[in-house]
Amino acid sequence: MRRMATAAAMLLSCVHSVPAHADEAATAALFDRVASQPARLRVFLQAMPKGGDLHNHLGGSPYAEQFLDWAAEKGMCISRKNLTFTPPPCEGADLTPAKDVGRRDEALYKAMIEAMSTRAWARGVGVNDRTGHEDFFSSFDHFSPVGAAMPGAMLAAVKQSAAANALTYVEPTQDPRAIVEAARIVAGKPWNPDDFEAALAGLAPALPGLIDQGIAETDAWEADAAMRLGCDRRPEAAACRVMIRYQTYALRGLPAPVVFGQLAYGFAIAERDPRYVGVNIVMPEDGPVAMADFDLHMRMLRFFAARHPKVKMSLHAGELDLGLVPPAELSHHIRDSIEIAGAHRIGHGVDIPYETDAPGLLARMARDRIAVEINLTSNDTILGVRGARHPLALYRAAGVPVVLSTDDEGVSRSDMTNEYLRAATEQGLRYADLKTVARASLEYGFLPGASLWQDAMAGTRVTACRGIALDPHPSGGCADLLAGSEKARLQWRLEADFAAFEQTIVAQKF
Repeated sequence: MRRMATAAAMLLSCVHSVPAHADEAATAALFDRVASQPARLRVFLQAMPKGGDLHNHLGGSPYAEQFLDWAAEKGMCISRKNLTFTPPPCEGADLTPAKDVGRRDEALYKAMIEAMSTRAWARGVGVNDRTGHEDFFSSFDHFSPVGAAMPGAMLAAVKQSAAANALTYVEPTQDPRAIVEAARIVAGKPWNPDDFEAALAGLAPALPGLIDQGIAETDAWEADAAMRLGCDRRPEAAACRVMIRYQTYALRGLPAPVVFGQLAYGFAIAERDPRYVGVNIVMPEDGPVAMADFDLHMRMLRFFAARHPKVKMSLHAGELDLGLVPPAELSHHIRDSIEIAGAHRIGHGVDIPYETDAPGLLARMARDRIAVEINLTSNDTILGVRGARHPLALYRAAGVPVVLSTDDEGVSRSDMTNEYLRAATEQGLRYADLKTVARASLEYGFLPGASLWQDAMAGTRVTACRGIALDPHPSGGCADLLAGSEKARLQWRLEADFAAFEQTIVAQKF
């Protein structure tokens, strides 16, 4: 990766000696030669620029081993019975210090890793006793006490993983702790699901102060992450240059007043703090409360969207499959998330073949440029949907913008490069397809500003930047565009990274 970054810096200072389209063609030809060789393809894809990760849960992204290290750092204890963490003191036969547990009790160390991830289940351990759905979602209870105490460490880990996988932008879901108080206030007052105005009025006096708390919390996370990464000494380091913008989220499996309070807070902080670029709703979509309250949640989202029209929404929808829920419940979640709530992106979208008038819905998503976030590894684990059963090809055939994302890479024991590898080996995407996916990840990210692209699918830049060499400091109208747009600046950087990658990879004998 360091050699690739050096090559990028050199290439940005001069015009290619070989036309860019020739480099791209040679790179595509190389991809085709190694596509059937997973080890060589992994090397290729590891270095390939990938733009952004738009579907990333901060809490589920670190690996279990990192949670064990952070628990030791905090002096926390491990419960042998529950395989979870507790605060000190570590008294009693059930509790043991997290510090050096791997040296003292290797069996417990391994059991903790398997409790906090799908590692064992993915290799066949326990598959007859529980589903991948159960194994995946049960992981969070085991590591959440550490995650709640270490948001800065988690953020640093996400940035390190992004840099290692040639990403420059991540949009993780993460809530400040102050959101809990917002939800508590709403839940403590009379609740009428047909009178959202009254519920919001009961929370409104407290919201400004709670938003101030959330902004201060976010400052603290970012300062801790920067300290852990050494960004004060090496601001040019790849992990330090990864841009982070957050999505807040509501928990759809909780009581309706709590969900309302979480959404109220999420929309409000996204309007105040530019680091928060979107709102989401999470938790298993097939849960009994999530299913019963789905229509209510859509109405809540529409209510807040009308009051905060500049705030974007990426909604988990269609993370379902035939048999997990009754067929009728597969028919409307994606559509309602778009038509009622007003989603700008859809997370997962796996049940699209079962939606009422799926062709019409796909056509609308294509027309309105509503991107779908594809999570191949977690869709395989949680739903058992993989290979030809996955609707990735259906979305692409309909012209719907597609991005690849990690979801919870630590829980899944995956990373972004593996998502690209699966897209190539299981879904048949070629180099040009993957390059389009990478560009789409920035085009449909919620970064502010005008796009570099007139047509991202065709690779056609806007007129001001068309035909201009990928210099770090272009002149004229292109310079004006980059100066005024975070989105365009990251897109320009991605194109420069592609130029460096394509000229370097074809010269390497790997």
